[in-house]
Parts: sequence; C-alpha cells; structure tokens
Amino acid sequence: MKPYDIEVQRLKSMKHDKGMLEINVDALVQTRPQRDDQAATSCLRVPVEHARTLLILLKQQIAELDKLQPRSRRSGRC
Repeated sequence: MKPYDIEVQRLKSMKHDKGMLEINVDALVQTRPQRDDQAATSCLRVPVEHARTLLILLKQQIAELDKLQPRSRRSGRC
C-alpha cells in the first residue's frame, strides 16, 4: 500500500446510497515518503471547522439510514 497525505480543503456534499456514504471534497493529495520506522498508513488532515461540519453531516446521514431500518432493529437489541 502506498501512503498519502490528504488535506481536505472544502467539503462539498454528502449523500448515501445502498449502504455507502459518498462525501465530495476538494482535497490536496500527495504521496508520503515511507520511512523504515513508520507504518505504511495514509494521513487525513481536516481543519477543525470542516471536522465539526463533517461530524454533523455524518450524524444526519446515519439518522436517515436508521429511519429506513425496521423499528425492531433500531432499539439496539437483536
């Protein structure tokens, strides 16, 4: 796996379709030089204001998805 530095510059939209969330963003993506002492992971950088907005949008989308589930599955008991 090739590691990347991803910097979110602008949140554009979010939607869900068939169990997947799609988030459209303007982002700067650069390959990250891999060092021997680091794991091969990517890094996502998000300004605090975008992180707060993203959290609110995620909560709204998850609430909409929960409404689509049968009432018996919403209580948390299976």
